Amino acid sequence: MTKRTRREHDLLGERDLPADVYWGIHTLRALENYPITGKTIGTYPDLVRALAYIKKASAKANHELGQLTKETTQMITDACDRILNGEFHSEFVVDVIQGGAGTSTNMNANEVITNIALEMAGYPKGDYTHLHPLNEVNMSQSTNDVYPTSIKIAAVFAMKALLASMEDLQLAFRKKSEEFKDILKIGRTQLQDAVPMTLGQEFSTYDVMLGEDINRLKEATSLIGEINLGATAIGTGINTDIRYSQIVTDILSNETGLSLIAAPNLIEATQDTGAFVQLSGVLKRISTKLSKICNDLRLLSSGPQGGFNEINLPAKAAGSSIMPGKVNPIIPEVVNQIAFEVIGNDITITLAAEAGQLQLNAFEPIIAHSLFKSIEHLTAGCKTLELNCIVGITANRELLEFRAKTSAGLATALNPYIGYENATLVAKKALLENRSVESIVLELGLLEEKKLREILRPEILTSPHTL
Repeated sequence: MTKRTRREHDLLGERDLPADVYWGIHTLRALENYPITGKTIGTYPDLVRALAYIKKASAKANHELGQLTKETTQMITDACDRILNGEFHSEFVVDVIQGGAGTSTNMNANEVITNIALEMAGYPKGDYTHLHPLNEVNMSQSTNDVYPTSIKIAAVFAMKALLASMEDLQLAFRKKSEEFKDILKIGRTQLQDAVPMTLGQEFSTYDVMLGEDINRLKEATSLIGEINLGATAIGTGINTDIRYSQIVTDILSNETGLSLIAAPNLIEATQDTGAFVQLSGVLKRISTKLSKICNDLRLLSSGPQGGFNEINLPAKAAGSSIMPGKVNPIIPEVVNQIAFEVIGNDITITLAAEAGQLQLNAFEPIIAHSLFKSIEHLTAGCKTLELNCIVGITANRELLEFRAKTSAGLATALNPYIGYENATLVAKKALLENRSVESIVLELGLLEEKKLREILRPEILTSPHTL
């Protein structure tokens, strides 16, 4: 049985496409031209929502300026509302990586919105005499202002989830730092024994590190609120009313609930992708520090017999197909790999931003794809690290305290009282004879027992105090 088709045309000629799809001929050509990743723009719901918001705001702005009738405006906004409610995302079928600076994405959106509106009005799909995807749905717009604006809005939407997952992870570390606050252990520098600290202090640093990155991410988010709608092709605003840029920005801010600003220089804003580089740099910073934290967790839990064995990570899966009983730090390992990917994505975004030429950057699709992957995977990584690792960590309290009390590193605390030379002698003797610092100091008569015990109290060893 032959499937029904409809015929559409563009500047290259006519083509038949399935009668039931909501996309049109421009999207068809993109499907043929860009079989790249197999991942469509529809798999990024925030991007689809952002496109619908932009088309809705543009229709309202054009109506306010007397360019669209009330009926046509209503047709467009009603169709956009259905997309915003989660419908038709599967019709956004263009591959996320594409040539043309995102033109195929914009065409896909124009065609889907048009055909939803036509169907709602009782017209057949593709009957563009009643509503045209370029003349009306794309009125006062170009890909060159719609596409970068959609990336920015989608990124802000996506980062809300990332911020929430980071805040949950931060809280999990904070709770662990409180739980472990009285557990004495030996700190390490360059993987060698250093001076005492508490396990709570060690975990509190991860709380603080994440808090700093949360603040940096919020700052980066505010920087991408400047948009270039009204720029059209290169930023000169050709084919738009002089009032359009500010009106559409105000409407879009109201519709999305975001604090958006019309760029003061639309020519600059159309070619400059610096805000994406800035945001990606913050994501790289977050990834670098998360990976460092995961490296620490893997070291601290290494063993259990031949490693540090200071903490226990929750057992989540069998660790080997050949070694019975082996359990691996799989959650920190997967977060490490996400970090490697995000750092690689940052390089891609940097190169794509640098490769822009004259009035437009043609490589924003790979910027968008890389950026959304980074945000999406970091969000998932923070969630699994929190739920499947951090909340279930336990400490090997007795082992930690034994090591702290018998460590030669305690000699450092004696520097102000017996001098560096004597403290060095004590530390060396403790290591050679496998004895405690305390016993050697008493043997050598360097301090009275009462004074020594006062100096070696945990609260004195792990924080500044009056000498």
